Amino acid sequence: MHTPDSSPRASLYYDYKIHPFKPAPEQRGEQTRHPVAVVGAGPIGLALALDLARYGVASVVLEADVQVSEGSRAIVFTRRSMEILQQVGVAERMMEDALPWRSGNSIYRGQRVFRMEAPYDPDDRYQPMHNLQQQYLEQYLVEQCEQQSLIELRWGTRFVELLRNDDQVELLLDTPEGEYSLQADWLVACDGARSPVRSQLGLRMDGASYTGNFVIADIKIDIDLPTERLAFFDPDWNPGNTVLMHREPHGIWRLDYQLPAGETPEQALQPESLYGRIQAQLDMVGIDAPWQLDWCSVYSARAMTLPDYRHNRVLFAGDAAHMLPIFGVRGANTGLQDSQNLAWKLAARIQGWGGDVLLNSYSHERVGAAREIIEEAGKSTRFMTPPSNGYRLLRDATLSLSLSQPFVGPLFHWRTSRAHDYLDSPLNSGDKADNGPLTGAPLQNIRLAESDYLFDHLGGAFYLMLFAERPLDEPGLQLLQQRLQQEGVPFEIVQICRDLEQNDWPLLADPDGRIAAKYGAADGSALLARPDQHLCARWSQLDLDRVEKAIRIALGKSN
Repeated sequence: MHTPDSSPRASLYYDYKIHPFKPAPEQRGEQTRHPVAVVGAGPIGLALALDLARYGVASVVLEADVQVSEGSRAIVFTRRSMEILQQVGVAERMMEDALPWRSGNSIYRGQRVFRMEAPYDPDDRYQPMHNLQQQYLEQYLVEQCEQQSLIELRWGTRFVELLRNDDQVELLLDTPEGEYSLQADWLVACDGARSPVRSQLGLRMDGASYTGNFVIADIKIDIDLPTERLAFFDPDWNPGNTVLMHREPHGIWRLDYQLPAGETPEQALQPESLYGRIQAQLDMVGIDAPWQLDWCSVYSARAMTLPDYRHNRVLFAGDAAHMLPIFGVRGANTGLQDSQNLAWKLAARIQGWGGDVLLNSYSHERVGAAREIIEEAGKSTRFMTPPSNGYRLLRDATLSLSLSQPFVGPLFHWRTSRAHDYLDSPLNSGDKADNGPLTGAPLQNIRLAESDYLFDHLGGAFYLMLFAERPLDEPGLQLLQQRLQQEGVPFEIVQICRDLEQNDWPLLADPDGRIAAKYGAADGSALLARPDQHLCARWSQLDLDRVEKAIRIALGKSN
């Protein structure tokens, strides 16, 4: 019998709330076949459930614990993640506490050898990065789920076994009141790096597991330094190794420091070692202030992915699908892109407006993204934690040269997480772009006016964006929209014009042509965006037959 810990976790800054277990309808003899079961109520599982609800798809979210995650864990959320979180209704709440930033310093022997400035466009709504502890994000997502009638959160419910995976799934679950089985059309495993669902299916990941271990420590301390990433290479107190520092909200600082070879996690977390090393880092940067330890853990860098995220009616997302090094803030940010990519495709498959091939395209696009990240992250990880003497010699030579040769600095670039382009997606079509975003790339959440941005006008639908000097009067557009909507396809049309006139379509003003220029669009151009805001087709001139064909391709119904 599963007995989750119902004592609130200790924290110097976060007040943990217990979500008590409640008996499930199945335990009362009721039998319901749920459209979607989600295992794991971390950020990815919760965001997925909220995104599915936007399309009218109900889900049940199963979580073994009765409170949100322990410790700060993921703390850096990218611009793309904030755009995704805006769509599920929690970005505004996050921004009340989050610390935006865009710069990072690499320091060697007390000298700054490289300063990174993440790209930022004045038209962007969000800064490149935002620091906020994972508990807060989970709390906001839970509160949002609790307001949504299509989402049922089942706390204190542990996944035990997958009993069936053919024309439906059946799960064996354990609770404080015993075991029961649950039936669903689809199962999404968002149950983390140690995924019991993945283990039960006997699935193995491809990639590398690096030998270097890092301690994560959150300390409460008053430090008068800006919010930016600090990376210290080969510090005197930790020779040959790397230390990272990040400011978090609520007076917390995160320290990540690499352990000497051969030291075990148990040895590293002994109070004498832990406290001594944290104090040594503070002494090195000249911080003379009292501090308290809030939370600590040990992790090793891994760069691995499942080769396929779909196994019949079981789908994987987040750390259950891939394990990525934290260097470059990739874990949760990559998982949120998984959830957004999967939500509309799973909804389309369930509701019948999209073909089964959409779920295969989820795996194709997101496995491709994970493999790109593994390639990029591998370079960063090998620099941060050299896996062999040869890599260490190369890293040390680079560090030494950086003191006198400015050209070496960019080699310290940590290749931060980014929004991925699905350039080879089977859902793409249309013309090749001469300029502006490529087909497969995400749209820019461009500023339209003061406090008004493009994504404020986009919901869970396909959007045909028409660029023209003045609004088009094309009867075929209305017929196309009616035909698609009768089939259940969420499809909207937005006209972006220099001169606005009365029109039946939603209009966005672009008096100086700034928006058109950003998108590489001319008078008469048309762009088709998927429900996850990725561009799937574009044309230099509107052609309704080609638009309809492109939509069929993007829905997996081209044949």
